[in-house]
Amino acid sequence: MESFTSFFGSQSQSSSRGSWSYDSLKNFRQISPVVQTHLKQVYLSLCCALVASAVGAYLHILWNIGGLLTTFATLGCMFWLLATPPYEEQKRVSLLMASALFQGASIGPLIELAINFEPSILVSAFMGTAIAFACFSGAAMLARRREYLYLGGFLSSGVSILFWLHFASSIFGGSVAMFQFELYFGLLVFVGYMVVDTQEIIEKAHLGDLDYVKHALTLFTDFVAVFVRILIIMLKNSSEREERKKRRRD
Repeated sequence: MESFTSFFGSQSQSSSRGSWSYDSLKNFRQISPVVQTHLKQVYLSLCCALVASAVGAYLHILWNIGGLLTTFATLGCMFWLLATPPYEEQKRVSLLMASALFQGASIGPLIELAINFEPSILVSAFMGTAIAFACFSGAAMLARRREYLYLGGFLSSGVSILFWLHFASSIFGGSVAMFQFELYFGLLVFVGYMVVDTQEIIEKAHLGDLDYVKHALTLFTDFVAVFVRILIIMLKNSSEREERKKRRRD
């Protein structure tokens, strides 16, 4: 928690050092033109992957294809992409779109549940995720180089904690409190990854790693992880409100 406190504290200190204006927000002097071009390719690929994911979710709603098979297909496409040499660019882009399509189909049951329950929740969850992604990625770009990379170790430990908690819950049975902890703690971890992965992509690009397909896959994974958790939280809160209304009527 101290690392996240220092994150916001350093932001307030940096803002107090100089007057913020529209010109200061456009100041990307720490990012070279080559890296800026690379980031444009990364975010364009990310947008295309999100569209492919939406198509996958729509295909699930039409034909009920989402499930364990599409999850394995997602992992298979990701590993195939990472094993493919960077010079096979067209193949790697196709694998990125395929993995995003299967990922969308995998979370299709959750999206279908949200549509049947209240469609506005789905829109609110996506917009909230997009705003959080834009804010934290923007903060990582405007911050000093490598300023938040040290958080990667803490976040990796957080992912390990989530894994073992989920493993223990599947064997010994979980509780509502445990589920809520995994949900909110996982949201905190993957929001942190938005910052760390953005700075890591920028740093790797400065060092000559311009693999925009792999970098777009990294950000896509972060986006989906945050979106799923925000959607579950909003569905849970909305369901609890509906139950309270029913009890009052009774």
